[in-house]
Amino acid sequence: RCKFFSLTETPEDYTVMLDEEGFKELPPSEFMQVADSTWLVLSVLPNGREPPGCQATGVTKIARSVIAPLAEHHVSVLMLSTYQTDFILVRERDLPVVIHTLAGEFDIYKEESGECVPVTCDDVSNGFLKPKPAASPTLHPVQSPQTRFCVLTVAPDTLPAIATMLIDVLFYSHSPPWESATSSQDLDSITFFSFSLIEGYISIVMDAETQKRFPSDLLLTSSTGELWRMVRIGGQPLGFDECGIVAQIAEPLAAADISAYYISTFNFDHALV
Repeated sequence: RCKFFSLTETPEDYTVMLDEEGFKELPPSEFMQVADSTWLVLSVLPNGREPPGCQATGVTKIARSVIAPLAEHHVSVLMLSTYQTDFILVRERDLPVVIHTLAGEFDIYKEESGECVPVTCDDVSNGFLKPKPAASPTLHPVQSPQTRFCVLTVAPDTLPAIATMLIDVLFYSHSPPWESATSSQDLDSITFFSFSLIEGYISIVMDAETQKRFPSDLLLTSSTGELWRMVRIGGQPLGFDECGIVAQIAEPLAAADISAYYISTFNFDHALV
């Protein structure tokens, strides 16, 4: 029933992004902290107008056309890059600003009963006020642990074969996040594991050592099989209100034609390059 699910483990905690159907099934817990906003998912699809020679993938592909304009209009975003595509999460209350900001560059559709229906500015113009320009974003510290990561996918029909291993890696085979966060402050390695299952497509980010525990014939990578390093953004929890954090990272990388995946979590942001 849950069509949008993402679980990311960091040294501090586990971050879960999921749709309303999935959220209704979660039992109440005093240990679960829920963001106070409802978020909508934007998916950016190519339409053949991609300029030739643009090789960047991930968040840098949409840095100038989507992320930077939203930051300029003071829209806070969460990013979730997957093996297949990139998702931008915006607050539901910001939707009028998002539509007005992007309508000049994009054809915008909403999903209704499985069908894509065109959206115009008129549909969301009630109460729309052009926001004041965003203030200069805070310069957050960044860290780059030595850990090397893999970005993977698996065929949905093979998921049962690795499900037990996934559960073991996430929850049982090492110290829980809150213990490792306090016991080790060095940057030689970092605990990070991300699993998403969205509309039937699976995406996994894991460190190269953990990958060796899985059957190699079931894990699918890009043809180059390249490894990734992480840039971790934030010295203190970032919160959900500040705008421009993703743009600060993505725009310079896009200018240098550097591919990057970007995963926001409850406290920090993570760019994989």
